Amino acid sequence: MNSNTSLTPRQKAAQIIIALGADVASSIFRFLQEEEIEKITFEVTRQEAMSPEMSDSVVEEFYSLCVAQKVYTEGGVAYARNVLEKAFGAQSAAALLDRVTRTLRTKAFEFIRKSDYKNLMNMIVNEHPQTIALILSYARADQASAIIAELPKEQRVDVVERIARMDKTSPDVIKHVETILERKFENIVSYELLEVGGINYIAEIMNNIDRGTEKHIFDELGRNDPKLAEEIRKRMFVFEDITILDPMSIQRFLREVEAKEMAIALKGSNKEVTAVIFENMSQRMSETIKSEIEYLHNVRVRDVEEAQQKIVAIIRRLEEEGEIVITKGGKDEIIV
Repeated sequence: MNSNTSLTPRQKAAQIIIALGADVASSIFRFLQEEEIEKITFEVTRQEAMSPEMSDSVVEEFYSLCVAQKVYTEGGVAYARNVLEKAFGAQSAAALLDRVTRTLRTKAFEFIRKSDYKNLMNMIVNEHPQTIALILSYARADQASAIIAELPKEQRVDVVERIARMDKTSPDVIKHVETILERKFENIVSYELLEVGGINYIAEIMNNIDRGTEKHIFDELGRNDPKLAEEIRKRMFVFEDITILDPMSIQRFLREVEAKEMAIALKGSNKEVTAVIFENMSQRMSETIKSEIEYLHNVRVRDVEEAQQKIVAIIRRLEEEGEIVITKGGKDEIIV
């Protein structure tokens, strides 16, 4: 086998995509995340000419890993080692098994990482502390911390110690526990439905609909179920929430908003929002917008709502990009 150690993993992935051809590559892309597709596509575009020997070496390596993963998942460690040693020799077999087990570790218990911690808690609360420790080692950090906090006091320290002392666990044991746990989980709730719907999801939807529809929904919902309406509002960011932003965040988003758009938005806003926005503007910009507002007559409510929604969209985009911070409901503590 020719050496391809000078190539990065992304370069190797790009070479495999090229070798497989457009039709096969497109079917593979369906199983990848957008970020992964972008990275591989970028690497394909900058791929330089490669010798036939180097290309063959990359394809051989990929084929070997595919074989290793297949025999491992179908027959377990002992079976995989036996098959791989016969096919590739003891040294190559050991290296392949090591790579495959490290890859599969990130996939083990994947279904629990998609679940709500309360459902996970219901599944494992009566398990042995060692089993709980093993499962929490594969859970998300926020899931594990929430579950540990709710464990009986006498069990918390035991589980924490077991997690801390955990080193290596047999892949066969992991596979066995995962199979049992997945069956148990299916009896409680289908994990594929866990992240569909819910208050967070509807809040995200409400953040993206027009202001007129938003107000109508909240007016009706407020009459039918005031508590639910308030819960949804807590997860949202609306134009009036500009007052909760820190001065730096306000000044940042103002740089993205046109004077005329802001004038229309403020035409229908309350005094608190108007005041906090003008406080964070330069005198020149403030005078420009006040002049714009003065000359605005017979502005349609729909136009005001659209302008406010555009500004909210800018704020939410800047938050997603990490340029500003939105703190709602007292959940986020910021250290300056």
